[in-house]
Amino acid sequence: MDNKYETLSEGIDDLTRQGYTLDFNLLKNCIECKSENLKYKPSEFHIDEFHRFEGMTNPDDMSILYAISTDDGKKGTMVDAYGVYSDPLTSEMVQKMKIH
Repeated sequence: MDNKYETLSEGIDDLTRQGYTLDFNLLKNCIECKSENLKYKPSEFHIDEFHRFEGMTNPDDMSILYAISTDDGKKGTMVDAYGVYSDPLTSEMVQKMKIH
């Protein structure tokens, strides 16, 4: 997907205006929204779009902004360091988060 945003904050702001209001976090086998006490397995959410960002001073400082919708109608964003995960992910989560 072509990145239509200049900055990560611009992307988050625009997606929020589009209704992606929840803040998701990546866990080993699911994503979660702590503020709403929600967790979704890979089969329960969809990545609607994603955008890559490289750090201005360090190209290794990369992140991805995901726009996510869930089977029960929730929408939110998730920011993740490109290719770096704090915990190993299950193979199902790796497949779900893989960027084609």
